[in-house]
Formats: sequence, C-alpha cells, structure tokens
Amino acid sequence: MATQPKTAAATVPDAQADLTGMPARQCATMADIRREIDRMDRVLVRAIAERVTYIERAAEIKTDRARVRDTARIEDVIEKVKAACAREGLKPEIAEPVWRAMMERCIAHEFALFDALAAAGKK
Repeated sequence: MATQPKTAAATVPDAQADLTGMPARQCATMADIRREIDRMDRVLVRAIAERVTYIERAAEIKTDRARVRDTARIEDVIEKVKAACAREGLKPEIAEPVWRAMMERCIAHEFALFDALAAAGKK
C-alpha cells in the first residue's frame, strides 16, 4: 500500500495546539525560537483572518460608501491598541504602525467589497 505524501497543511498543528508554546526565556536554540515564531505567526494569521470576516460583514451592512473609512473609529482602535500594549508590555512604536497598516489594507478591502456589492445591485 502506497503512503500519501505529507502536504504542508498536514504538518501544521491545529489551532488549539498553537495556543500554548514555550516561553521565550525557555528557548535554548534558534530552532526553538523559529518554531515559536512560526507558531505565533499561525496564531496571528488566524486572528487576522477572523478580523477580516468582520470587515467583510461591515461592507455588507454599511449603506453609505462614505462611512467605509471612519477616521474617528481608526483613532479609537489605535487608542485601544496602545492601552493593550501598556498591559502586555509591547512597545506602541511596534504595534501602532502594524495596526495602521492592517487597518488601511482592511479599509481598501472593505471599499472593494462595498463597490462590488453596489455594482451587483446589492446596495
């Protein structure tokens, strides 16, 4: 009986397994560090993918294209991120530009979805 080759998906741990890892201080080798960074990247991708589902739903719910970019909401999110940084010990100089870039890409995605829905007569 022939064995099936392993696919990339088959070698990626499930989401539950990614929730716990080795604390950075316990990593003794670069292999440990890289494994844990890869684990955290999977966690981040899952979180961003979930966040995007809400952006997509917002594009469906909003009736006015001018409301896709909400500057007050952007600044509110940034303030919440900075507060979370203070609690978690993350420098806001790292987090803020990451969030701003992510929000800009999400806003562009939401505009594209809004426009596609409008073109399809669903707005």
